[in-house]
Amino acid sequence: MRTYRSVSVAAFAIVLSALVGGFFGGRVLATQDGLPERYNVFTAALNQIDAKYVEKVESDKLVYGAINGMLQTLDPHSSFMDPKAYALLRERQEGHYYGLGISINVVDGDITVMSLFEGSPAYKKGIRRGDVVSRINGDDAKGWTSDQAVSKLRGPRGTPVQVSIKRAGYEKLIDVEVVRDEISIPSIPAAFMIAGDTGYIQLHDFSETTDRELGAALRDLTGKGMTKLVLDIRENPGGPLDQAIKVSNRFLKRGDLIVYTRGRIPNSDQDYRAVDNSDYTNLPVVVLANRRSASASEIVTGALQDHDRAVVVGETTWGKALVQSIYRLSEGAGLALTTAHYFTPAGRLIQRPWDETFDEYLSYTMRDQDPNKVHPPSDLKYTLKLGRKVYSGGGIEPDHRMDGPVEGFNPGKFARRLHPGMFATFAQRFDREGDARFGAATDKSARRVLTKDFVVDDAMIQEFKTFVRSQMRDASQFDEAGLTADVEFVRSMLRYEIDVALFDLATARRHLLEKDPQTKYALTLLPEAEALLRSSSSSSVKASR
Repeated sequence: MRTYRSVSVAAFAIVLSALVGGFFGGRVLATQDGLPERYNVFTAALNQIDAKYVEKVESDKLVYGAINGMLQTLDPHSSFMDPKAYALLRERQEGHYYGLGISINVVDGDITVMSLFEGSPAYKKGIRRGDVVSRINGDDAKGWTSDQAVSKLRGPRGTPVQVSIKRAGYEKLIDVEVVRDEISIPSIPAAFMIAGDTGYIQLHDFSETTDRELGAALRDLTGKGMTKLVLDIRENPGGPLDQAIKVSNRFLKRGDLIVYTRGRIPNSDQDYRAVDNSDYTNLPVVVLANRRSASASEIVTGALQDHDRAVVVGETTWGKALVQSIYRLSEGAGLALTTAHYFTPAGRLIQRPWDETFDEYLSYTMRDQDPNKVHPPSDLKYTLKLGRKVYSGGGIEPDHRMDGPVEGFNPGKFARRLHPGMFATFAQRFDREGDARFGAATDKSARRVLTKDFVVDDAMIQEFKTFVRSQMRDASQFDEAGLTADVEFVRSMLRYEIDVALFDLATARRHLLEKDPQTKYALTLLPEAEALLRSSSSSSVKASR
C-alpha cells in the first residue's frame, strides 16, 4: 500500500491495487541471474542500518519500506501488504468477519464510529456513525489506537462485548452490550424496482459472494415484474477476476468471450468465456459507470459493451487493465503483483498510461474529463455484433456521456469540498421518531426527531449553512454563492446522509436516485437498450480481435 501518498489518493489506490486478481497461494521465487548477489547487498545495508543508524529502527519498518520502494519502480498497482493490510484484504474478498459491524477511526484521541454495516449487531443496538466508544469492557479507550480498539471489539461469534457510548446531546455515557456475530460485507447494498417494470441494482464492490448476491437480486426483481434493468457500477473499485466473469455471464450467452489475459508467467494467457446458460440474456440493460469504476467493474462494463449487450451511461471509467496475482508471504504479509494485462472481447487494452511518479495517474478522479479526447488510429476497435466504434487506451468510454463524479451530480468546487464529511457529520444531530433505545437526550436542542417522510426544507438548508460556517477555521472560505448554485445537490446529499443514519440504505438510495441526474438520464435510454438488444440478437457482424 502506498502510504507515502496523500490519504485520499492512497485510500483509493489501496482498493484498486489490492482487490483485483483472484489468484492465491504460491511463493515468490528468485529466477533471475544475479539475484543472490543483490540479496547480499540488501542484507549488508540492512545490517549496517540496524547496527549504526543514529536511532533504533524497527526491522519490519525497514524491510517493508524497502519492498514498497522496489514496487514503486514497477507500476501503480503492484503493492506490498503488511500483515494487517493483508488480513483486511482477505476479509474484504471473503465478504465476512466476526465482530460488531462498525468501522472506527481515532478522532482527537477518541475511538469514533465512522460507519456501520446495515443489519450488524451494532446497527441493531442503535449505535450510530459519529458515536464515540469511550469504554470497552470497562476500560477507558481514550488515547487508544484503532488497532487496540479493534482487538477488543472483535472476537468469537456469540460472545458479548460491553461498550459505553458518548453521543452529542447526552450528558452521561450510554452503556450497551453487543453480541458479536458474523458480519457480511454486501457487494449489493441496494436492489429494488425503480420505475414501473424497471429494476435497479447497485453493484458497489466485488467479493467472493458477489455473483451469489447478484443472482438473488435478479430473481427477486424478476419476481416483482422486472423486464428492464439499470445496473449501477459507479464507484466500484473492482475485486476477484472470477467474480467479474460470473457477473458478466449473467447477461451474456454461453460461449461468449468475456475477457482475456496475457502475461509472462505460466497460465497467465487465458481466454475466459461464459460457461453457463443464463436467464437474463434477453434483459435490456443500461450500465451506469463513472471515473471510479475500475478493474473488475471495467471487465463487466467492457464485456457488455463489446457484445452490444448494454448501453453504458456516465463517465469514462478509471482505466485499469492490470491483473494482480495475490501472493501470501511469510509472517502474514502479502504481495499484489501485476502478472498480466487483460483485454476486453473486442481486443481493447483499456489501461491508462501512467507518469513516472504515478502522481498524475492516481489523481485521475480529481480532474474533469475531456469529452473530445482524440484517439490515435491504433486505439480504434469495433463491437462484436453491430460493429460500433470503441477505443483502447484509457478506460471504458460511455455510449452516452454525462459527467457526474459525486453521486451522479457535477457540483462546483465548494460543494464538492462538503462531500461527504460535512453532510455526514450534520446528519448526526438527528434522531428517528420512535427510536427510544438510548432514551431521551439531555440536551434536546442538540438533537431533532425526524419521521421517514421528512423534507429538506429551506430552514434545514439555512441550519446546514450555519453548521458549515461553524466547522471552518476561516469563515471567509464559506462560499454562499457556490452553495446556492448547487443547492439541489446539497438537498439531495443531506437527505441521503440523514436517511443512511436514521433509516436504511435502500431508502437512502431510492430517494437519491429520484434526484440523481445520471440515473434520470439512464432511465430515458432504456428504449435504446431494448433496441440494441434486438439488433444485436439478429446481427451477425463480427469484429476481429
